[in-house]
Amino acid sequence: MAKPESESFDRRFFLKVATGGVAALAAGGTFATMPALGVSGPAAAASGAPDRLRIDVHAHIYPPGYLDMLDRMGGGPIGTRAVRRFPASGNPEDLESRFHTMDRAGVKMQVISPAPEFPYFPKKEDAVAAAKFINNSYAEFVRRYPGRFASYVVTPLPHVDESIQEMNRGLDELGMVGVVMGTSVLTQSVADPMFDPLWEEMNRRGVILFFHPPGLGACSPLLREKRLTWAVGAPVEDTVVAAHLIANQIPKRYPRVRIIIPHLGGDTGMLMGRLDVQRKAFMPSGAELPSVTAKRFWYDTVSHSYPPALRLACTSFGVEKMVLGSDYPLEIGNSYQRCVDYVADAGVGLTSDEVVMILDRNAQGLFHLVPHPRV
Repeated sequence: MAKPESESFDRRFFLKVATGGVAALAAGGTFATMPALGVSGPAAAASGAPDRLRIDVHAHIYPPGYLDMLDRMGGGPIGTRAVRRFPASGNPEDLESRFHTMDRAGVKMQVISPAPEFPYFPKKEDAVAAAKFINNSYAEFVRRYPGRFASYVVTPLPHVDESIQEMNRGLDELGMVGVVMGTSVLTQSVADPMFDPLWEEMNRRGVILFFHPPGLGACSPLLREKRLTWAVGAPVEDTVVAAHLIANQIPKRYPRVRIIIPHLGGDTGMLMGRLDVQRKAFMPSGAELPSVTAKRFWYDTVSHSYPPALRLACTSFGVEKMVLGSDYPLEIGNSYQRCVDYVADAGVGLTSDEVVMILDRNAQGLFHLVPHPRV
């Protein structure tokens, strides 16, 4: 099999990432980005970005060196044992399988994050060290495979000043294309006023912000004790973050932050009418209808390839707000293929043009990524 982007799989590279010997990279990164808001289709092509580019906005790599660091610091919010079972260490064999799977599905790039293994620790020094480690590791993956990966920068929350510094380092020096944040920070809402300075800086920069559940089962023992943390808890956490953002009018206050909520937004699409009717209980008088605010977000297509769920999300939010996601390595092999193919399933009921929008245009129009393959 031909090696992707004319790259050979370098075991020395894997060892460097796994053991933490990754130097900070030069500014500029390996992707050109066009940060103008809301440009897609022909306008994107005119700006230099391709008209179509199949981008998976929701994928993960878990370098063992990072997981070992989290364990030494107490294991992070959920521990690392579960993700160690996945074929996503970033070693040569894993990458070869990943790229083959992507090629088969027509996916050119993945935007990677370490979620749910966030470097969120009460101790500031631990959070900062872990965030820097994984951001440097991810920057090296992107440098080595610039036609395959882009990366979100992860920040050492709940420490706001340090998070702003690390976000700016990731965007300005490491060439990252967005920010990833947990749907909660330890047990705090992302809409808590303590995080306002971070929101203000993200708004100033016009960042893309990707949310992901941290796997806390919405802080409910009713979910965790019944082992429903991911089966039920994850979409509940997606729903809760959307509701908190709406209730606190985050999109109105910080309109330049482009927010992606994963897993079709959890139950948000189903609750739009209910939120509108009951808005007086949690929103100030005269505030925008929750159903209107919800359409300001983007949503990825991860639903374990269930066509009725995607159909509901498309109807609730609009096809133009849906972007391709896989949750790799949770979905690999034939499951990954289904993540792509189900968008065109008759049960979703999309036109061929709408399928192309979701698979090949919407994420490209949002990120404006232009791959620069190594020669």
